[in-house]
Formats: sequence, structure tokens, C-alpha cells
Amino acid sequence: MSNEQDIESRRRFLKVAAGTTVAAVVIGGLPRFARAADLPALTEADPTAKALGYVEDASKTADAKHKAGDNCANCQFYTGAATGRGPCQLFPGKSVNAKGWCVSHTPKKA
Repeated sequence: MSNEQDIESRRRFLKVAAGTTVAAVVIGGLPRFARAADLPALTEADPTAKALGYVEDASKTADAKHKAGDNCANCQFYTGAATGRGPCQLFPGKSVNAKGWCVSHTPKKA
């Protein structure tokens, strides 16, 4: 093989490798996005929710630890949108209400 053929072979290999890597990242990322919307809703009757004093509506809690304006949407453990439902690190595999609250509420750092 000539030097020119070696260079062409390397270029072809790098193009295929780069394309395969990009495709794998895109395909691997898609299921993660789909699963976030499919999480079952956490209910106040759930044992973990009870243990952490979770409520669906923060404005209706009587817990002394609750401060006005605290809710899941502004907690560092919540990774969902500001409205609706989303995942919380404290309740793996479940979605919590953005308007909800629990005793482990920790404000997001600015």
C-alpha cells in the first residue's frame, strides 16, 4: 500500500468511527428522555412520602419546617420543570408535583 492509500484508509476509518459514536450517543440518549415522562406519580400514601412528610400542594402543609414559597420546583433535589410533575432524587422512580413539598426541601443554589 502506498502512503496515500494509508492516509485515505485512516480518514475513512475516522469518519465511520465518528459517525458511529454520534449515532450511539443520540440513540442512547433518547430512551432516557422518554422515561422521565413515564414515571409513576408519587402519592402521599407512599411509605417514603409519609416518612418525609411529602404533600402534593405545599400551600396545604401544616408542618412547622415549611417556609412560604418553598416547593419542589425550587428544591435542589427536583430536576423537573417549574410546573407539572418531574423526577426527584429523594423519590427515585417516581414523579413529584412541582407544587409539592417535603421536610427534606433544600433551596436550589443560585
